[in-house]
Amino acid sequence: MNRRPIRLLTAALTASAALLLTACGSGGDDGGSSDKIEGAGGGGDKASASASAKPDGVKRPEIELPGEFQANFANWTNSDPKVQEILDDGKEELRAKYAAIIESNPESEAVAFYDSGSSLTTARKWIKSFADTDDSLIGEIKAYNPKVNVSGKGAAVFFYCVDERESSTKNRKTKKVTATPDTPDSVLQYRARLTKSKQGVWQTASLETVPGGCK
Repeated sequence: MNRRPIRLLTAALTASAALLLTACGSGGDDGGSSDKIEGAGGGGDKASASASAKPDGVKRPEIELPGEFQANFANWTNSDPKVQEILDDGKEELRAKYAAIIESNPESEAVAFYDSGSSLTTARKWIKSFADTDDSLIGEIKAYNPKVNVSGKGAAVFFYCVDERESSTKNRKTKKVTATPDTPDSVLQYRARLTKSKQGVWQTASLETVPGGCK
């Protein structure tokens, strides 16, 4: 069976290109950020059903990734509080999808919490494609160079890069591991449009990925 890479997301997700291709004015790597890569992994292999309240008072799902799959985020900080909110929710949106793949759970509540509209529909299709072949994820991805542009009240565009070259799929039944190709196309640019929900969460409303977009 031919490998279906993590970047199958490229074919599955669609976006409003006119909105996503606007210039990004604020990046995630401002003068106060560190070069340290912050790991987003954790013990346990399920996204917890419990929720935790952040300073804004919104109860967000607690997402955990198993030790065999790490999602690392480099310089995911910004001195602007509004931009930092978008970075935080954008990071959790990506982690929620990885956790749902590992759990084989296309109906993940955490994914529905951070995605809406067409992004939620296509995210579920992406997750289901792994569930249908009984594949999980192992290894590591690195997300870096986040750039945010708040385009109006309650709306923003968000670009960032994801390097999948150290990640692999692992079949639950056969235990067969298939590595992501070590090519420039395995470094993707994510282009997202976000809207702020009534609850106060920056949800991904549409998303496009560009293989090799972060060469």
